[in-house]
Order: sequence, then C-alpha cells, then structure tokens
Amino acid sequence: MPQSLAPAEPDVREFEATVAAVNGREVVLDDTYFYAESGGQPADRGTLAGVAVADVQHRDGDVVHTLESTPDVGVGDTVTGVVDDAFRTYCMRAHTASHALYGAGREYLDDLGYGGFNIDDEKVRVDFETSTEIDDATLVDLERLVNRIVWDSLPVSWEEIPVEEARAREEVAFNVKTEEGVFSDSDAVRIVTVGAEDDTPFDVAACGGTHVSNTREIGPVQVLGRSNPGEGLTRVEFAVGPAAVDRRADERRATLEAARELGTSVSELPEMVRNVREKTEALETELNELKAEMLGARLAGLDAVDRDGLTWRVGAVDGFGPNDVGDAAKDVVGDGDDADVVVVAGQQGSTFVVVASTGDVAAGDVVDDLTDEFGGGGGGGPTFAQGGGLDAEPGDVVASVRR
Repeated sequence: MPQSLAPAEPDVREFEATVAAVNGREVVLDDTYFYAESGGQPADRGTLAGVAVADVQHRDGDVVHTLESTPDVGVGDTVTGVVDDAFRTYCMRAHTASHALYGAGREYLDDLGYGGFNIDDEKVRVDFETSTEIDDATLVDLERLVNRIVWDSLPVSWEEIPVEEARAREEVAFNVKTEEGVFSDSDAVRIVTVGAEDDTPFDVAACGGTHVSNTREIGPVQVLGRSNPGEGLTRVEFAVGPAAVDRRADERRATLEAARELGTSVSELPEMVRNVREKTEALETELNELKAEMLGARLAGLDAVDRDGLTWRVGAVDGFGPNDVGDAAKDVVGDGDDADVVVVAGQQGSTFVVVASTGDVAAGDVVDDLTDEFGGGGGGGPTFAQGGGLDAEPGDVVASVRR
C-alpha cells in the first residue's frame, strides 16, 4: 500500500479515496493525505467518512486510520477524508521552524548533532547534541536568527534522493533517533531544504514531515527555555505562530509591570534587578547574623538547673528551626556561662528537641529519654543530639527535663 501523500502535498485538506481494508474502527485507504505519526510530528486530526479520526499510524507497510467510532463503510467504498486545517497548518509551521532552529544552531553551536524533536499542542522542542553550553545569551541569538530567517522569506523545498548520496553530503542533518527507521528500508531519502539550492542553503535535513513552502509562513517564533534531558543533550523549547504572539505579549506585559514596580525603564531593568538582588542578599546576611546573635543570647539566658553538680540550661524557643537552634546551642555550651548541658525544645511542623553537652552528660542519652517518653525519633553522640516528631508541646518537654 502507498504511504501518506501528506509530506509531498501538505496543502491538501480534503480528498477522496477507496477503502482498501476495514477492521472495526481501523481503516486503510488506497491513498491518504492524513499524516501518520512519525519523527516527532503527531498524527493529523480530521474526519474520514464523516467520523472523527482518533489516530493515524504506520503499521506493516500500511497507513492505518483509527476512528473514534466504527464507520459504516466496506472495502471498495469511496470515502471522503478531511484533514483538520488548523492543526495541519500548525504542524507545518512548527516542523519547519524546528529546521530553522537547527540551522541557527549551526551558526552558534559546536560539534552539533541532532538528538530529537517533538511537536505538542503548546510548544515544540529540539534536542541538540553539542559541546557548547547554551546559556541565556545563546538562546536569544538562536531566537533572533530564526525570526530573521522567517522575515527573509526563504523558500522551503523537498525532494527524494538516493540514501547514499544524502549521506555523502556533509550539510545534510539526519534525525536518526526520531525517524524510527522510516528511511532504513528505502533506497531513497526525502531531503528538506530551507533556502535556495543554487545558493548556500540555511538548513538541509533528511525529513519525512510536512512543511510550509516559505519561511514567512512560519510566523513569529518565541524561545521558551532550555533543559537537559540527558547526557550531552540540550533541549530547547519554543512556541510558534499565534502561540508565540501570545507568549511574547505575556512576557512584554510582565516586563513592563516589573519595570513600573521598580520605578525604572525596561532598558534599565536588568541593572535595577541586580542592585535589588545585591541589597536583598546583604540584608538577608545581616538579618541572619542578628537572628543568630539574638538566639544565642536567648539560649545563654535560659534558666539554669543544677543537676549532679552540672549546670543545665533548659527552655523553649519560638520562630527558629532545629538546625539554627542546634548551631546556637553548640556555641553556648561550655561558653563562659558554665552551661554544661543545653536542652532546647521548639516547633517546626512538629515538636523538636536539641541537646548540646560538654560530654559529661551524653546528649544522645537525653534525646533517647525524651523520645521514649514523648515518641518521635532522633539520636546523636555525646556532645550533640536532636530529636523530632515528639508528641508533646515544647513546654511539656522542658517540664520533663526540669523534673
């Protein structure tokens, strides 16, 4: 059976064909303009014989259309297929934009290879294999160049050539991972060229997808961000067409609002943000130092309990977590105030207890006694231990230690 005609004639949206096979909701045609999911491009949507198409897949040499419900058709019947225009147009724009992005990558990225590609309803992603670190500045450069190519209205063309000829051409990018063997059983490979062939083309790639005929049809492209899906890969995601327009408007609105809140202009916003961050970090450092001093003073001022000739300082604190309390307790114990043991209870989600000791009393034993009494868990060594999840209020823990 023939393969989909969609890549060769992507502008066809309605066609008639003869039913070659029917199996429940699955229909095979003698010819079809529905694109079957492949290479990162999703299957077309639309209707066949008036029934919604749920999926289109390559299977055993056929293009199998899975419909939402069982159609009232038989082998030999002539049926009408209608490809969803909006979704096909979006996929054509998105797929060609991914080629433009890869072409832009040739300009800015070293040791470039193709790691994957995918289109979904909201965004498109291209996985680059590259030794170049793709930072924010590189993303901006990639986006600028892609939109420049859109503006330049470069022609987009496709043709089939012998596989060996394609592999001998250094400029041809092969998306081997995502083509899922489409080319492996064929002597010919489909080459998509962005830019005039009689000049130096912007991008040339082996591809079986649907494409626009000119880059101006792509519309605006907005890079969304980057991530690392695996070793040696950098994933760049972008929006295309109307989705890019909406995203750009959202970002513009947010930028203007941020500049207004900070009392500056958009052009001076980065410098203002840097200044605010530096001031915030300095204030946070100062605040943490003051909080540490205050906590240390509170622990040093806890009521003392004399037990077996040793001075225990026992009490509860609010507004501090176990880590901060633990650090302060270590500083207080044995620090000129003759505190041989410091026991502090507090709450952060649940009740915790921190014990610091000079070692004359094992801190771990104190925590064990308290968790035996109040539940929870914890532990530590002779000079420091802590417990958490105690089923009691901090005051109850303090009262138990004071007994």
